Amino acid sequence: MAIAKTESFSKKEQDLAAFAKALAHPARVAILKVLAGKNECVCGQIVDVLPLAQSTVSQHLIALKAAGLINGTVDGPRSCYCINWKAFEKFKNEFNSLFDHLQVKDQQRCC
Repeated sequence: MAIAKTESFSKKEQDLAAFAKALAHPARVAILKVLAGKNECVCGQIVDVLPLAQSTVSQHLIALKAAGLINGTVDGPRSCYCINWKAFEKFKNEFNSLFDHLQVKDQQRCC
């Protein structure tokens, strides 16, 4: 049985990877663009603007919500979603820090 090695990495590294994984599908990027463009909670309109089935959109919304990138409420058949801007600010800062660190390393090339 394989043992997960994710515990070998810092919480910050694990969180950053989970954030990147949540963004790693074009449908999720498109959903975030729709939510950002509305600048309010969006209820049901996401399916109308994407070339995907409602069930597929729902699965992507679940992944985005699990990663903390969106907030959502479900009231019977009606679901409303909006972007969690605090989470985006946190990960924006962490990605910038990572890229700054990598860029410094790149300037000290060995090859």
